[in-house]
Amino acid sequence: MSTAFESTNLGEQMADRNEIAQFHERGFVIARGLFSPEETAIYREHFMQLRAANTYPGDFAGVDLTSSDPLKRYPRMIHMHRWDDMSLDWMLDERLDAWMTSLLGISPFAVQTMLYFKPAGGRGQALHQDQYYLKVQPGTCIAAWMALDDCDVENGCLQVVPGTHDLPILCTVQADTTQSFTDVTVPIPAGMAAEPVTMQAGDVLFFNGQLVHGSFPNTSQDRFRRSLIGHYIVGEAEQVAQFYHPVLRMDGTPVELGVSAGGSECGVWVDEESGPVVAMRPLDAPMAMVTE
Repeated sequence: MSTAFESTNLGEQMADRNEIAQFHERGFVIARGLFSPEETAIYREHFMQLRAANTYPGDFAGVDLTSSDPLKRYPRMIHMHRWDDMSLDWMLDERLDAWMTSLLGISPFAVQTMLYFKPAGGRGQALHQDQYYLKVQPGTCIAAWMALDDCDVENGCLQVVPGTHDLPILCTVQADTTQSFTDVTVPIPAGMAAEPVTMQAGDVLFFNGQLVHGSFPNTSQDRFRRSLIGHYIVGEAEQVAQFYHPVLRMDGTPVELGVSAGGSECGVWVDEESGPVVAMRPLDAPMAMVTE
């Protein structure tokens, strides 16, 4: 895919001193306009076509066009890079690598891609920490969250709790599954508050794996809030949960890491109409939505 990056100096695509400082002080930073409007439109169309083609290997939810839940009609996609070249190229894009290298001081390893469609009426995701799922050792993970649509409170933008990247993994409590497609959340520590993150299509939010974050429901009448996400781990890591293997360097070559205990896909999907749910799927269980 032809990109604006091909005619842009790499140094202009790296985080500057102030952006690096914000990442370390608050746990997140936005790279504004990192991908052009033209590129972003291509990604939107590409993933809408993939979702319309129904299911793929590792597709946990599948499509249910008869469901009253908008997220069942447009469920998220996971690990697209394992079978879709455009997803792999995006995950390993030099701009993402340059930003994360400047933020972390070393090139990361790539472990996951995700696509959230979140149509109008779709639930959000309760506040959580990605490291709860990835179990990186030593160190933590980092996310690159690219907005494919303009994101605001109405259509379900992300919310983050600045400063929580310095906290350990917090104990989870039950979440409200009428508002969240996952059933666990973390309580916000006293003195901290969640803030909405307003983004334009093509912006990329980078955030630390300990950072408490989530998203609002999409309360708009007819707007999507599509996002393309890559999960990465620090270049010094020695272990990550089994779900995130194989691990790739940013040049696409595999790297052998150990397997840390526990972990799962980022948030086990639950049906709003279902009964009690299980928060975590054992790694040796069938790859399907867990309910009971």
